[in-house]
Amino acid sequence: MRRRRADDDPQPQRSGRLTEAERVRLARVRDDAYTAAQELPDGADRWSTWGDADQGPHPRPSWLVTDLAAADTELGVLKTGKEADVFVIERAVPGGAGCLLAAKRYRGGEHRLFHRDAGYLEGRRMRRSRETRAIANRSSFGRNLIAEQWAVAEFAALSRLWTIGAPVPYPVQRDGTELLLEFLCDAERHGAPRLAQVRPEPDELRELWEQLVAALELFAIEGLTHGDLSAYNTLVHDGHLMLIDLPQVVDLIANPAGREFLARDVANIAGWFRARGLPEDVADPGALTAHLLTTAGLD
Repeated sequence: MRRRRADDDPQPQRSGRLTEAERVRLARVRDDAYTAAQELPDGADRWSTWGDADQGPHPRPSWLVTDLAAADTELGVLKTGKEADVFVIERAVPGGAGCLLAAKRYRGGEHRLFHRDAGYLEGRRMRRSRETRAIANRSSFGRNLIAEQWAVAEFAALSRLWTIGAPVPYPVQRDGTELLLEFLCDAERHGAPRLAQVRPEPDELRELWEQLVAALELFAIEGLTHGDLSAYNTLVHDGHLMLIDLPQVVDLIANPAGREFLARDVANIAGWFRARGLPEDVADPGALTAHLLTTAGLD
């Protein structure tokens, strides 16, 4: 499932002028490849990047390996997409503790990022006018900046939401346009299924709906909505609903279309539950949207 690349010259995953953060990250990857490849544990791809990355919030989970002596081994591809690819990584201290992580690597440059991305970017501003113009013009440099913005936005949202107890994977670290996240899996290391893949019994369906409402309430308390919520970016892990894929998270106040994004999120996910048999008076998108707006202090 994996191909060793220790002897290859690391290349950027995007074309065009790189952002400063990505340039620094790539230089560090090259240095590591040239100076440490022969010293890596057998089969490993790189040393842990924990010390050089933006790190996840406290309190950190007990399962997480933060030892700088740990090495990362890429186990395979979990998911590919237009905006990012996700890989499974094992981070382990040689002869010691290890953990599984999901490595989400954003694309840019030659790739088209996020349909309707201009709507999602409302309320997010770059400090430099040159960068703002590059994003507006969708130049290759601008698309690289957008990719970095998505990574920064998702890591910040996950950190904020995980801290208040929302059902999201723990955000381990961000290094440039790569996010390392908690890998939600079973004892056999099989990834948790998407909600769209499960066929719950009526009682379980009602329980999952109630979990969803509680999760959306926590989002609303923070003034946020997912921005692209569906049964395909929601997982069921050990009976618990988990929300994933949050780069397009929308600020309900800062984004002029925040209410519309919230209504669309609710309509999409409520439609899935109604199609599986949940009564319409329970999975009522209008009532839930109104409730969440009140929870967010907007009505």
